[in-house]
Amino acid sequence: MKIGIVCYPTYGGSGIVATELGMDLAERGHQVHFISTSLPARLNVTLTNIYFHKVNVESYPLFEFQPYSLALSTIIVNVVETYGLDLIHVHYAIPHAYAAYFAKQILKEKGIDLPVITTLHGTDITLVGSHPAYKPAVEFSINKSDRVTSVSEDLKKETFEFFNITNEIEVIPNFIDNSQFPTKSECDCVDDCFDRTEKIVIHVSNLRKVKRVEDVISVFYEIQKEVDARLIIVGEGPEWERVSEQINMLGINDKVKNLGKVNDLYRILCSADLFLLPSEKESFGLAALEAMAARVPVVSSNAGGIPEVNIEGETGFLLPIGDVKGMAEKSILLLKDENMLKEFKHNAKERALLFDKKKILPLYEQLYYSVLEKVK
Repeated sequence: MKIGIVCYPTYGGSGIVATELGMDLAERGHQVHFISTSLPARLNVTLTNIYFHKVNVESYPLFEFQPYSLALSTIIVNVVETYGLDLIHVHYAIPHAYAAYFAKQILKEKGIDLPVITTLHGTDITLVGSHPAYKPAVEFSINKSDRVTSVSEDLKKETFEFFNITNEIEVIPNFIDNSQFPTKSECDCVDDCFDRTEKIVIHVSNLRKVKRVEDVISVFYEIQKEVDARLIIVGEGPEWERVSEQINMLGINDKVKNLGKVNDLYRILCSADLFLLPSEKESFGLAALEAMAARVPVVSSNAGGIPEVNIEGETGFLLPIGDVKGMAEKSILLLKDENMLKEFKHNAKERALLFDKKKILPLYEQLYYSVLEKVK
């Protein structure tokens, strides 16, 4: 197959999933064309069968804002015509599915029937899509897609609640490559970076308000009263300044370290004993899944799709959003009980194996073939 993938180039979950999906499809022998405003963060363009096409958005005096959707539709048309793509898979409803629909109509005038598959990732539904100014466009884009997928049952449910959707939505969860995660024997980061006597608590996110990073600090503050522990934060974002002030006020600067964006996240994760994810909203919880793949139990909120990943009392604990006291109590309980911690670490890895790319990616491949069968 010749497949087009439209995604955002950032480190966010949708971009990561789209990139990993495309690279794996290329390894399976398919020709994959990425269409984005810049090179996706994890994309290896040196791989055979991988192509990248940049969306150039020109600035015109007539427009107050750059016409991204128009530029995207145009390049989709050009790439489909030039390379003979069989289908286009867009990640994010707005504006990607919207632009793909108009590209489909242009191509139809040229005698080309282009199937469009849309994958919903979260904020395209819960944040952007629910805005009154965009709601009609989101409904239209989803309903006009040839097939629609969602990364969790919770997001599927929300989509039907927020919008008047007549199309079917198939749940294909996010995935990881478990083989990329080193075993404990291969992981030496704990020796290089941290004191072996400490319990390592970790949080990974883009440090936005929805991640409730202040709750991470509050939970850790209670943990370090009872357990010799250190908090590692991985990521950059707008909440860091506020969080820094909180850390200073609590007097725990010597126990908190922010590594910013890192390239060796898997090595750092495998050094951790506990992952904190108190988010207000998570459509899936990819960060939690990555932690679990590194054998790290998760104490999280019960928001969105997280309970579909983190299993209460097995791989970690689920608490109501904002329940700092409860999260701290469960964290302390787990970190103090070595037998329970060992069991939860084992369970976390076993759970992560269920989301391995070897199990999930064939579902997308099957979806593509079924769409193409209908076109024939």
